[in-house]
Amino acid sequence: SGGIDPWFNGKLTMAVSADNSVEIEEAYVQTSALPAGLSLRAGRYLAAIGYLNDKHAHTWNFIGAPLAYQAFLGGQLGQDGLQLRTVLPTDTFIELGGGIGNAELFSNEGTNRKKPGTATLFAHTGGDVGASNSWRAGLSMLWGKSTDQTSETAGAGDSLVTSAFSGNTRVAIIDGVWKWAPNGNAKQSNLTLQGEYLWRKMSGSLVYDSTNTAVDDLYRANQGGWYAQAVYQFSPQWRVGLRYDQLNLGNVDAYSNASNLYLPAYSPKRATLMFDWSPSEFSRVRLQFASDKSRYGLTDNQFMIQYQMSLGAHGAHSY
Repeated sequence: SGGIDPWFNGKLTMAVSADNSVEIEEAYVQTSALPAGLSLRAGRYLAAIGYLNDKHAHTWNFIGAPLAYQAFLGGQLGQDGLQLRTVLPTDTFIELGGGIGNAELFSNEGTNRKKPGTATLFAHTGGDVGASNSWRAGLSMLWGKSTDQTSETAGAGDSLVTSAFSGNTRVAIIDGVWKWAPNGNAKQSNLTLQGEYLWRKMSGSLVYDSTNTAVDDLYRANQGGWYAQAVYQFSPQWRVGLRYDQLNLGNVDAYSNASNLYLPAYSPKRATLMFDWSPSEFSRVRLQFASDKSRYGLTDNQFMIQYQMSLGAHGAHSY
């Protein structure tokens, strides 16, 4: 990342996956001299919806995204397009913005569609409460239109089949964060409380088992999910955190495909405990235990260890 000229700066972030493939997470240019607190971003970027979405995974406090992010945003929503945001000249922090573009989650490949597949709007506000507390809250909306958006669907006998959805998707997100540090100094100890609620509405058609039987009918769904977490740094190098996340089945109307889809009256859930040690600002070791009940009738107890490191110059993280 770096400055290009007095009017633009740029950033490129690439990621190497476990299968040795390399993908571009972000590659954009951003204005640096627009008036009235405006900033325009063009290229590939993580959409600034919710609280967690536009933050890179190495800044997350737990290994992996919450269940609602995995189910409704594909883990993390990236856009190829334009995003405009502004900070209003008010005593209280108020940020407004939105974007248009295409996203991998909402696929329209193989069609003649020329319009952007996604649009976002977001609003964030926050401030300080005394010398030791600060907060931020937000409201975001995502509109997506897809053709043959494939997913693995649980079918009869708990088998997995590939199904394809075509239609409109709307996702609303409410997020909130509260941070405490003695007199605003977070070096010795601090506490962060964080949570988000996501609601998704889908309207269109579903082709069940698209590669074989291909049963096509209308599909309507209203579903929600949320997570809440607390992370406490009790000494300069040590932290402990707890997260609980859950999905709600909601209302699903699959019409003639209702007999094909396996939809138990069950809300997937997970509880996660983590400890991490940061010997410096450039490295971190994390131990995590999760009791994962996201699959019906199964408790998956997971132990994980993670090591993170940062080499070279690295920009400051957002609030």
